[in-house]
Amino acid sequence: MRIATYNVENLFTRAKALNLDTWQEGKPTIDRFAEINELFENSVYSQADKSRMVALMKALGIDKKDDGGPFVVLRQNRGQLLKRARMGGGPEIVAKGRSDWTGWVEMKTELVNETATRNTAQVVRDLNADILSVCECEGRAALLEFSQKLLPSVAGTPYEEAMLIDGNDTRGIDVGLMTKQDYKIGWMRSHVDDRGPSGTRVFSRDCPEFAIWTPGGLTVWVLVNHFKSRGYGVKDASDARRWLQAETVRTIYERLKQEGAEYICVLGDFNDSPDSDTVAPLLRDTDLKDASTHPSFDDGGRPGTFKDGHAGDKIDYILLSPKLYSRMSQGGIWRRGVWGGKNGKLWDVYPEITDASHASSDHAALWCDVEI
Repeated sequence: MRIATYNVENLFTRAKALNLDTWQEGKPTIDRFAEINELFENSVYSQADKSRMVALMKALGIDKKDDGGPFVVLRQNRGQLLKRARMGGGPEIVAKGRSDWTGWVEMKTELVNETATRNTAQVVRDLNADILSVCECEGRAALLEFSQKLLPSVAGTPYEEAMLIDGNDTRGIDVGLMTKQDYKIGWMRSHVDDRGPSGTRVFSRDCPEFAIWTPGGLTVWVLVNHFKSRGYGVKDASDARRWLQAETVRTIYERLKQEGAEYICVLGDFNDSPDSDTVAPLLRDTDLKDASTHPSFDDGGRPGTFKDGHAGDKIDYILLSPKLYSRMSQGGIWRRGVWGGKNGKLWDVYPEITDASHASSDHAALWCDVEI
């Protein structure tokens, strides 16, 4: 049985603010997007809230028109948030609080480069995983379209089953799972509404539990994750959020063991390195084993999974319960879809990748084989 995880960075459409050359370019928009949507949730809008909303709208380019900004659009589905002056002047927030209107700020999207999408399909084809977790997929419909139409176009085999539950991220970067024939997705449990001590939702996306019924009769539990990014927001707050996510996954893992599960895999994009305190609840406080520490694992001399593969950029993981780890026979990192270095020559890439825009993702894919 081959298990793999891959951050596909969207299959067909991606938020424009996420598709700029660097994270730094998109960061101001992401921060404003998050802040204004958080302000909208206040039950009562203070004068300070209203002033800040107006300032954020101007910065996002939606002060004069709902879809006037390059990266976002304001949705007003019911009720009224604001009035705009006909002859100059800024908008006036007329809603008194959340109950007065229904709406939000939404990211504008654009098509992903077609060559990059085909290269994503080549990576998935070459991984040939029986169980494949994906991060940053825009929805189940996209996952099915990718599997059923794009994979065959590169001589790949479509997946028998695909599941993705919408999570908490409004930018269309959810987590999902695909399985080959005879590997059935059985029981499922979402943790999209799990709450932390402050009452806010724990997971940036979700941590779905999938029970995979294997052809040999074993049930393998798979927990797919994409933790809070290091790239946006206040560092301390981001670190605390990732730690809470890792700690919550730890409690889910321990509960599964108490319920009798023995074959458990926790995998995905954890957005931090193995020596960080934020992922310590999983890497240090459980008996989970990192597949990359297995003697058979081949990282090609580069332990990192993000961009150029430096050690500090090992942010994607496959963690196995002891019984799964004891059955692991081999594993590795698949980089042929990643543009390595300034000229893309750090490793062999697909012939179609002639510049960075053709890369399937900034993330390499991880895989391991388990004898079942």
